[in-house]
Amino acid sequence: MNSRLPKPPSVPLTPEHGGRAPRRSIAQSRYVPLAATIALFIAVSVIGSTMYTGFLSPQVFLNLLIDNAFLIVVAVGQTFVILSGGIDLSVGSVIALTTMVSAALVEKAGWHPLVVIPLVLVMGTAFGTFIGWLIARFRLQPFIVTLAGMFLARGLCYLISIDSISITHPWYAAVSQIRIPLASDASLSIGAVIALVVLAVAVFVAHYTPFGRSIYAVGGNPHSALLMGLPVHGATIGAYALSGFCSALGGVLFTFYMLSGYGLHAMGLELDAIASVVIGGTLLTGGVGYVIGTLFGVLLLGIIQTLISFDGSLSSWWTKIAVGALLLVFCLSQRAFGYRAARR
Repeated sequence: MNSRLPKPPSVPLTPEHGGRAPRRSIAQSRYVPLAATIALFIAVSVIGSTMYTGFLSPQVFLNLLIDNAFLIVVAVGQTFVILSGGIDLSVGSVIALTTMVSAALVEKAGWHPLVVIPLVLVMGTAFGTFIGWLIARFRLQPFIVTLAGMFLARGLCYLISIDSISITHPWYAAVSQIRIPLASDASLSIGAVIALVVLAVAVFVAHYTPFGRSIYAVGGNPHSALLMGLPVHGATIGAYALSGFCSALGGVLFTFYMLSGYGLHAMGLELDAIASVVIGGTLLTGGVGYVIGTLFGVLLLGIIQTLISFDGSLSSWWTKIAVGALLLVFCLSQRAFGYRAARR
């Protein structure tokens, strides 16, 4: 007599029965915020083109890159910080400090801009590295540490000068006026080209280097990343160092844009950078997001502002209202998709 019991039929476990959903479905859900941002950008562009003549002309679109070049660079650095599970509130103040140091050294000390620019880039990188070291070494909250950095950098601006310092050096004026011609009589500024190069390098670093993979792992689960032998502290410090470098580089581009240094420059720009990153599809909790989404987040904010400018009858404050509404919607959608992914 055969005492073996018949083998029960194998039934695949679903999320409702305590199993795991296919990995592809989780990965696909991560693309939804990015796809929504791109679709919304296209929708606003189409609406603007139907309402106003010349809204989608090549130069109008390229002006989105020209006018927001410094924000793109800063938001790229902010993306790495948020992907690592942190946040950086000091980026706007570092931009202001960069403009003030540049203006003071060029106009008052007589230094050449080609000497000043590498100096302020090193200064911004060192500032971000110090903030990252404090967060990683003493396990401090990034919000508090970067808030202190924001006040520190903004205060240092007023130690240099309480007034605006105009930059009259011919080199700055010449570089700010350079335009790279493209098709259909359209052109790009040097700042926009630098922003696109930074974006391309950031995409490569985020997705094709060990540092980028460590950033994603630390943001997803720092304890698991530590057990896997990944350099958690090094990744954290590196993310803030990169953010500091991007902030200083954004300050250099802002100097080309404004041709002045002032302690009130870039007030609130840290919030615009965070909004661009979140609207671009990066989770505030870290571990999920795409650098290319940050570009579309910045472009979406820029095209909303352009749409309001073309209308002419709306106050510029409608830009803030629209950004606030979009930010709320994307945060709620991130919460929904994050919850589903967690359950899976």
